[in-house]
Amino acid sequence: MATSSIFRTERYWTLRTCCGILAFGVAFGSLAGCREAPPEFEANLVRAMSLEISRDIPTQAAMEDVEPVIEALFGTPQSPRWPASWMANDDQRNLVSIERLKVAAGGVTSDQKNAHTGLYQEHFVFCHGVSGSGAGPASRYQVPYPRDFRAGVFKWKSTARSEKPTREDLAELLQRGIPGTPMPSFSLLAPSDREAIIDYVIYLSVRGEVERELLSFAVDMLDYDTTPPEDELRIMLVSTSGESAEPQAPSGEMPEELAVMPEELTEGGEAIAEVIDDVVGRWVSATSTPVPPRREFEGDELAASIARGKEIFHGQIANCAGCHGVNGEGGLPTLDYDDWTKDFTTRIGIDPTDKEAVKPFRSAGALPPRQIDPRVLTNGVFHGGDDPETLYRRIQHGIAGTPMPSVDISEEAAGKTGLSPDEAWDLVNYLRRGK
Repeated sequence: MATSSIFRTERYWTLRTCCGILAFGVAFGSLAGCREAPPEFEANLVRAMSLEISRDIPTQAAMEDVEPVIEALFGTPQSPRWPASWMANDDQRNLVSIERLKVAAGGVTSDQKNAHTGLYQEHFVFCHGVSGSGAGPASRYQVPYPRDFRAGVFKWKSTARSEKPTREDLAELLQRGIPGTPMPSFSLLAPSDREAIIDYVIYLSVRGEVERELLSFAVDMLDYDTTPPEDELRIMLVSTSGESAEPQAPSGEMPEELAVMPEELTEGGEAIAEVIDDVVGRWVSATSTPVPPRREFEGDELAASIARGKEIFHGQIANCAGCHGVNGEGGLPTLDYDDWTKDFTTRIGIDPTDKEAVKPFRSAGALPPRQIDPRVLTNGVFHGGDDPETLYRRIQHGIAGTPMPSVDISEEAAGKTGLSPDEAWDLVNYLRRGK
């Protein structure tokens, strides 16, 4: 990217940060620094900046339309909403429970029976942040960084690489934590509390991805530029009386009626419905991939399976050693990054090591870029779980959001571009050889 382009963008966003975003924060509750005020969802400025650079289109007009829509549909950290009327079927509407959201949302409280509310703020906000950005106060000191839920990408799951996790996947993560990371187990929480947290994580992810996709839709499809398009194309909500809704001051929430889908939609309204259906629909359709039966080996048969797995590990098709090192001992240099970092760097032509180019994104809330290191496998610690079925799926699907690729597992691909199921199980046995 040309220096002048970077300078233009940094100057625009610096001006916005110092002046424009101040007014924006007053209007939509994203201004930080007033400790006596309840926490508010911050706008995804990093995504807006990335879009501005990649599309070469100003995004402030789109942001000023999208943010009040997101607030009206999804509410605030104190009073979450679920835009059920915009959803296509009961499965989507029932993806989360508003009652459970209210248990997880808001400030921390407890009653005489030690029943808690504000569970997300109590247990997660310090790492994952109020909006689920992964940039909480402790995030910079953690390796790896806490997950940014807003992109809708989750690493540890039983589903295909491009799919959302199942509810059971999230429940398992809360139950056992993520070994080798700062993410602890929450097994001591009541099951009902864990269910409320799962709902809230899904809610934050849906909210964040809808925000991201609406910004993209606005600049790609609806003619947003330095000014909004005509009203028919604008991303905005109208009241049931048909009048356009104006953003509310932070002292009052958006009216509930704005979250109701009107009978007739403008083209901008159709965009809102389409994005919500796409994002929520992918959560509803998430399904664990089946794993073929595993033959249990013992003694010499197990040793032979492990030996075959070692050959596969170091072979050209799986080529695990190419990243994880000989025998999985690590130590190989890496120059790659995860998708959350690439989103505001390499994908828009910015070198993650260029501190000046990254600086405006850091000012907008992005965490410092870190190179991603392949897992050292010899210590027996696997972030996503070490049971055989989980490792099989990890080979089959790779790890979403990372450079870890998938391997085609089928009889047709065996010996050519992939592995047979039996070969995949041999590789699993090699990875678990110390268990």
